[in-house]
Amino acid sequence: MRHCRSPTSATERMRRPIAVLALLATLPAFAQSVAMSGSFGDKALLVIDGAPRTVAAGATVQGVKLVSVTGGDAVVEVKGKRITLALGGAQVNLGAASNDSGGTQIVLTAGTGGHFLASGSINGKAVRFLVDTGATYVSMGADQARDLGVDFTQGQRGVTNTANGQMISYRVKLASVRVGDVLLYEVDGLVSQQPMPAVLLGNSFLTRFQMKRENDTMTLTKRY
Repeated sequence: MRHCRSPTSATERMRRPIAVLALLATLPAFAQSVAMSGSFGDKALLVIDGAPRTVAAGATVQGVKLVSVTGGDAVVEVKGKRITLALGGAQVNLGAASNDSGGTQIVLTAGTGGHFLASGSINGKAVRFLVDTGATYVSMGADQARDLGVDFTQGQRGVTNTANGQMISYRVKLASVRVGDVLLYEVDGLVSQQPMPAVLLGNSFLTRFQMKRENDTMTLTKRY
């Protein structure tokens, strides 16, 4: 006996791929970049793939989970890896987060007072930078240097002129300086006896980039 296909079963076979596509469409897409542009209470204003999103602590948006918000910093978790974002700091390229030195571009957003802040590291230890095109070197105070494990006493001793008069300073070589996902090696630094509110990201780092500024956005593209 010849069996005829049921119209219902044929319809179901057509529906299956449509249902699969619909399910895939509901799955959250993982973000490629993230930055922090504001905070209020336990919420942070994150710029995810260029779009501002208000995210509460514990919530996840496009694969970016906001772990905590403290002062001007936010801790996010992406694919099991935690990243600290500074308010108005560099955009972090999540697609290249696993590549130690593959990043070639840094995007910064001006914060309070028009200053550009960035989260990064020196010799693998977390630090907050303040971009200063008037500083010759990546500059820090002695206490900051000690916290970062920089042995400045072995550096070249000199004198720096400051608003408070002359200060003893030490020229050092920083093994690595990272901002966002861009990592540079052997960067000239300066350690001063004068305390500083943040580590100054000076021209020994900045001159390795082509700098472009549009309104409140600064883009640094790596030259070499």
